[in-house]
Amino acid sequence: MSTETRPTPTDDHGFEVRRRRLWPFVAGGAVVVLGVAAALVVPRLGGEQTANTRAGATLYVATAEGNAREQALIEYIAKDVAPAHGITVAFKALADSNTINRAVSDGEVAGTIYQHELWLGQVLQANPDFREEAATPVFRWGFGLWSSKWKTPQEIPDGGTVSLYSDPANESQGLFVLQKAGLITLKPGTDVGSATVDDIATNPKDLKFTLLDFGAQSRALPDLDAAVGYTEYYLAAKIPIEQQIFAPTAPDEFAGQLTIGSRWKDSENVVKLVETFQDPRVQEYLATNPDVKDVLLPLSAH
Repeated sequence: MSTETRPTPTDDHGFEVRRRRLWPFVAGGAVVVLGVAAALVVPRLGGEQTANTRAGATLYVATAEGNAREQALIEYIAKDVAPAHGITVAFKALADSNTINRAVSDGEVAGTIYQHELWLGQVLQANPDFREEAATPVFRWGFGLWSSKWKTPQEIPDGGTVSLYSDPANESQGLFVLQKAGLITLKPGTDVGSATVDDIATNPKDLKFTLLDFGAQSRALPDLDAAVGYTEYYLAAKIPIEQQIFAPTAPDEFAGQLTIGSRWKDSENVVKLVETFQDPRVQEYLATNPDVKDVLLPLSAH
């Protein structure tokens, strides 16, 4: 079948990836580990009032610091789409995904676009006091099979080494890509959002799998036969898009969602915010604007 190499624990990360992985999740490229035993203290961003219910208030949509493409999308919507829906939208960068989700849940920001529904499910499982929900899909992240050695999936040699991401949701998305490429099959009935290498049914090339985090995977590409990962990390590492040798349309479960605080989903401001992100101009921007090309894809991308 296959062999699998898991990351070696280091003091830099302070955690160990284990088979029963309920708590790690990824948010816009930042890996955050939530422990059951240790409570995290998250700073509050404001007072008791929320812009979600104040007429004329600025509605902040947050994502992780340094995510230029998501920032570009939010700033486009703020300038060119939101005014037509009678609201004011602005971008806010926050330091990490746990802070972002706490801010959405508490109404300190109106929403975020950094996560898909599977990530959100992991967040809510780890933080039962959070009250959030996915309101509408907005885009698909560029995600595919990369290789600096081979031009097609079929050229990957028998016994080759392939990297998947080391967080649960994106390990499963990587396996989906490998199955679409014809390199493996998964056991019947395997859930697309929770598959691991243990769910591989057939592996005719006897591929070996190693789990790496986001930055490490793209840096390690020359030493691998292939890797399955997010386009933004490879482009940031100056790897040409031509080395993405296969990129099927991601399942709907992996579409980036506008996530809102559940307590305000029926408030006029938040209803208008959702309508704004559903405006057809958003999909046109994703399809045509070079600021997000290859990284944030329209929902119709295939």
